[in-house]
Amino acid sequence: MPVAPTYPGVYIEELPSGVRTIVAVPASIAAFVGYTARGLDHRPTRVQSFADFERAFGGLDPNSEVSYAVAQFFLNGGGDAYVVRVPKHDAVAGKITLKTGPAPGGSAAMTVTALSRGAWANRVAIDVDHAGVPEADHATFNLTVTDLTTGATERFTGVTVDSTSKFFVETVVNDPDSGSKMIAVDVPPNVTTRPLAAGTSGGDITLSELKNDRNYTITVSSDVPDGAIEDELVTVIAQGEPLPSSIAGLCALVERKITEALSAVRPGARVRCVPSASGKGLRVLADFDPGTVPGALDAVLTFADGEPDSALEMLHLQGEGVVANVGRYLVGAGRAIGAQSDATAGVDGTKLPDSNDLIGSQAAFTGIQALRRVDLFTILSIPDATRSAPGNTDALDPAVDPNAIFTAASALCRERRAMLIVDPPPQVRDVNTALDWISNDLTAKGPDAAAYFPRVRVPDPLNDFQPRTVAPSGTLAGVWARTDAGPGVWKAPGGTEAKLLGVSGLVYRLTDAENGILNPLGLNCLRTLPIYGNVSWGARTLDGADVLASQWKYLPVRRLAKLIEETAFRGSQWAVFEPNDEPLWSQLRLNLGSFMQGLFRQGAFQGKTPRDAYLVKCDSQTTTQDDIDRGVVNVLLGFAPLKPAEFVFIRIQQLAGQSQA
Repeated sequence: MPVAPTYPGVYIEELPSGVRTIVAVPASIAAFVGYTARGLDHRPTRVQSFADFERAFGGLDPNSEVSYAVAQFFLNGGGDAYVVRVPKHDAVAGKITLKTGPAPGGSAAMTVTALSRGAWANRVAIDVDHAGVPEADHATFNLTVTDLTTGATERFTGVTVDSTSKFFVETVVNDPDSGSKMIAVDVPPNVTTRPLAAGTSGGDITLSELKNDRNYTITVSSDVPDGAIEDELVTVIAQGEPLPSSIAGLCALVERKITEALSAVRPGARVRCVPSASGKGLRVLADFDPGTVPGALDAVLTFADGEPDSALEMLHLQGEGVVANVGRYLVGAGRAIGAQSDATAGVDGTKLPDSNDLIGSQAAFTGIQALRRVDLFTILSIPDATRSAPGNTDALDPAVDPNAIFTAASALCRERRAMLIVDPPPQVRDVNTALDWISNDLTAKGPDAAAYFPRVRVPDPLNDFQPRTVAPSGTLAGVWARTDAGPGVWKAPGGTEAKLLGVSGLVYRLTDAENGILNPLGLNCLRTLPIYGNVSWGARTLDGADVLASQWKYLPVRRLAKLIEETAFRGSQWAVFEPNDEPLWSQLRLNLGSFMQGLFRQGAFQGKTPRDAYLVKCDSQTTTQDDIDRGVVNVLLGFAPLKPAEFVFIRIQQLAGQSQA
């Protein structure tokens, strides 16, 4: 900061150097859009391994083309991707209403709805407890959400149905960043009472009143749907048994004794016992194993006196203030018992997303438009755009229009400086159909997309590793990423090094002559070569037909230009509102020049010297006084790209003989 001299002496002042290091943006962040078995609807989720994808989206699914594309992406060298789940067209989101008490007196306190549509929500359990809440506060509670399939758990403590509080349950749970990733909640107007706690909560216990001078028993009943447990006698405290010295110890004892007794007559019939809201009593919840006791996840436990000597009075599990409720509220699958009602089952649906679902709405951020919420992606794959018709792998699903989808996707890629990988439809199976497709049928042309032929065959773990035909875009996205991580984005992702890993075969095996028909039209071919195996054998954009003579003919040239554009855009933000004069111009030249020099030293450009390879110009010639008056500064970046050697000629000449001079 500037120093104001006030006394004779030496002053130190640090001066800004004007150096702002510009780092190239990542070149191979892929985005995949389409149906997955589970996951958040229309919300881009970042995954950096297939294990991440399995946790968030359920892994491979026979109806999910995206799942196979993502698996191929990571197998072929990809390391970073966003996935947007588009649910089936007729899928239904599970939901349930939690009430302030059991029927007939309870009223609706809160509706819980799964964030994504599908049957997965039928195995999402909600636990409500009032632990740690003051006895006089009837609006505050704790909410625990558990995905019984994956074991993922979310807990929100101290939330309330009071809409004026900053801890209002809607505000906390529905927050898109810090809230739930599984559910959304809705509290009806004028609600003042929280949902009833799950399980059966008893009254306060005085530990000194516990006795072990004889066997003390209770009877336990449960409304298991396919065979109720009625008046099962449980010895809670045996004669001479050491008495617990704390409520926590008593909880452990009661949980063990009841579970042992119930599981003896009904395997898997277990319970949980935790301290009640006051910390001085018991809260007993049905926790039946869904694998052995189907349909009993929301069972209700009731207690009655045992014989001949009952422990019920000591445990305070019956009487005034004791209300029996379900062990868990089940989103989508809860029965109309206890303090839950109006369950709507989550349904996967039967109709895969159609063209409108995949294209989505820009205003609602659905489909591919959901990627507008992503800061940066550079490769886009939409395998569902060319999926096969149900029961016919050689025909296109009539619910999708590839041209409409690819046109919208290409426009988004142009805006976001990304590249679209276009898959061939399933009916494009030989040279003639490929020629007709690239020449006439495919209308989504332009330099922001690249098309590949043919489709690929991969071993399917869900079908005893039998070959499955899939779109090649996921595989090629991985090859692009692998090439970017090695030589760089300026290297064509093709050739003998561009092996298609995990690909057992191609739908059609091209010859050199057939490759020579398709390549000049801008259709990149996948080949099976002796020794090398399956490889990518093309590197053109959809502006790459010879007749177009486009400057963006080659894929690495176009992708390098996008890399430079995006990096320069992000790396020059600091210049906004700076004084528009030579000091600013020199700083822009310095920083952008350093970035371009770095690319030059990595071999990204033609030329032996920087002068031959690139140009950075920002001065009074690029920015006139009229530009300055309008608040404009102009920077000219030029580069000499490395174009791939598509055709390598080896000339051989036979010498007739040489005479020695």
